[in-house]
Amino acid sequence: MAARTAEERQREIVRVARRAGSVDVAELAALLGVAKETVRRDLRTLEDHGLVRRTHGGAYPVESAGFETTLAFRSTSHVPEKRRIAAAAAELVSDAETVFIDEGFTPQLIAEALPKDRPLTVVTASLPVAGALAEAENTTVLLLGGRVRSGTLATVDHWTSKMLSGFVIDLAYIGANGISREYGLTTPDPAVSEVKAQAVRAARRTVFVGVHTKFGAVSFCRFAEVGALEAIVTSTLLPAAEAHRYTLLGPQVIRV
Repeated sequence: MAARTAEERQREIVRVARRAGSVDVAELAALLGVAKETVRRDLRTLEDHGLVRRTHGGAYPVESAGFETTLAFRSTSHVPEKRRIAAAAAELVSDAETVFIDEGFTPQLIAEALPKDRPLTVVTASLPVAGALAEAENTTVLLLGGRVRSGTLATVDHWTSKMLSGFVIDLAYIGANGISREYGLTTPDPAVSEVKAQAVRAARRTVFVGVHTKFGAVSFCRFAEVGALEAIVTSTLLPAAEAHRYTLLGPQVIRV
């Protein structure tokens, strides 16, 4: 299918990227009937508009107000990296007795990695996290009430935030769709953003967990500044120089 205009081509590229999770320059050139250099130019334009992030030989879609990946998709991407991050993050629990665990696949892995040999109260908006911990012997689970979002299986809206505002939590594990030094932690949905912001306000210590592709990405709703974090846990795929730039804003950056 040869798209007639650059705008039509770019719209098709975004559609394919969102459906498949990533795109390849050579495959797009064949699909669109244009030169690879034309595709590269389109990808540069789309990156400038915040719709994709380019990689070596292709690109992947940026989550935005109009597009967000599902929990099912997240559980199939960057899984070894997410497991390393979750294990390192769980070690930061220290003497915390109350822990907030965010929605998302990496926080779910943290829940599974938490110590089971001592009493722990876990507050979460995530149905999968609550399910994973419900039968753990020393763990008390408080599931926040609210409207359940189908894509992430997590509760949102004023019921969730109001319940959360009544707690003081020792440690919050927070995820985001993007983290940048300029715009802080962002997510596409205002309802999700409010729950995350309330968790950060309720917590004495906040740890951000996320794969390297989250860094530099900016989504629609800002819910916290980088300086509000005690620590960032990511992988060595985030360059050391970039990690250092984040430490200058306050948090310890742990790369695993």
